Amino acid sequence: MADAPWLGDTCSLVDAFRRGERSPVEELDATLAAIEASELNAFIHLDPERARAAAARADVALPFGGVPIGIKGLTPVEGWPHTECSLAFGDEPSEYTSLHVERILGAGAVPVGMTNASEFGGLNVSVNKRFGVTHNPWQIGRTAGGSSGGSASAVAGGLVTIATGGDGGGSIRIPAGFCGNVGLKATAGRIPRGPHTEVHPMTVVTGCQARSVRDVARWFDVASGFDMRDPYSLPKIEGWERDLGTWDLSGKRAVIAPNLGVAVVRPEVEDRIHQAGELLCKETGLQIVEVPVQLPGLGYEWALANLSQLLRALGDRWPACKDDLTVEIAFGLYLAEQQFDLKMMATCETARTEANERMAEVFDHVDFVIAATNPDVAFEADCYLNQQVGGRPVGPENNGALTIPANIVGNPAISIPVEPLDGLPVGMQVIGRHHEEQLLLDLALHVERERPWALVAPSAPV
Repeated sequence: MADAPWLGDTCSLVDAFRRGERSPVEELDATLAAIEASELNAFIHLDPERARAAAARADVALPFGGVPIGIKGLTPVEGWPHTECSLAFGDEPSEYTSLHVERILGAGAVPVGMTNASEFGGLNVSVNKRFGVTHNPWQIGRTAGGSSGGSASAVAGGLVTIATGGDGGGSIRIPAGFCGNVGLKATAGRIPRGPHTEVHPMTVVTGCQARSVRDVARWFDVASGFDMRDPYSLPKIEGWERDLGTWDLSGKRAVIAPNLGVAVVRPEVEDRIHQAGELLCKETGLQIVEVPVQLPGLGYEWALANLSQLLRALGDRWPACKDDLTVEIAFGLYLAEQQFDLKMMATCETARTEANERMAEVFDHVDFVIAATNPDVAFEADCYLNQQVGGRPVGPENNGALTIPANIVGNPAISIPVEPLDGLPVGMQVIGRHHEEQLLLDLALHVERERPWALVAPSAPV
């Protein structure tokens, strides 16, 4: 029996299964034991019976055959409680499974359980009243980010090799950056979001928290491709893993803009992004160009507009459930009801159009924008809006300034681990042109080969 879960990447675990060096049942037993002993609070629901049945019949010839995975707690899985990580909902089981998850399970993955997230995905930290705080495996007491923080913590913490994520404003990239994972936010529509697709606000994509670039590529080989239940999903592209490392990057242009002209970034983080970006450009033949990058902030009007889906989900529970909600979520709903109107909606659309124009102007001159993923390393796990440390704003508000722009305009963006700071991971974000995720993966692959990052935190079980 394995003493601890696999600490390599997912692809190497599948290889070990195929060689007979490890079995899916042994791996699952080690995973469940590690989760039970963990203080990360990464998992909020486990289904050992279902997982053991899947592990026992696993076909290791499949892309994810026998691999235990975590599924983000905001993602519906038939038979599992669909709580949205909120006290406002009970333990009623979901009646269906997300197509994203169905495709991954169909490729052989073993569903271990659900990972923690922020309530309704409304904050980019994984804190909620129902399940509490998820911790960063690099340092207990620090945030794992969010909203996919439970998935990020589980992967970096050595509990599972890969887990699902979603990104509506940075919720894959932010926790990947804080936890030292690789996290790709694909072009909008790359992975379908059905069934029951929520179209508005057209910023949300799904994907994974992973330890390696090839793991991400294999995930997209399995999960991407058009589906009728998401009318905005994109046609399938073959060969994500097969074609890794084959794209010609030489001569393409990049601008290094750590703060994107809108965030307050810690100087030491900014220095690491400059150094890592310049080295990446030199080694891959990218041409560094000087282009003004001043992406606009979208203001609180945009945040209020996005609460319409939350109000729909709550239905007649609101406003009676307000005391059950995270303070920020309840306050946002209250403000939206009091202030949101047609005039504010017009302001939102004007801001979105402006964001599209500003991003397009940058990409008139470059192929990549290199920035920080987060303005600082992971802050305190229970830190909220508008707090400051050393005169710098920390917390969810300043974080989103770096990641939200790619969601608003739909560009793909990836967080790549670079040199740590204060013993905590730093993520370098690279934003690319629409539909060119493969180039971002090749850039990340180059960094991975030349400056390999730690696949798990030093505290991971051994």
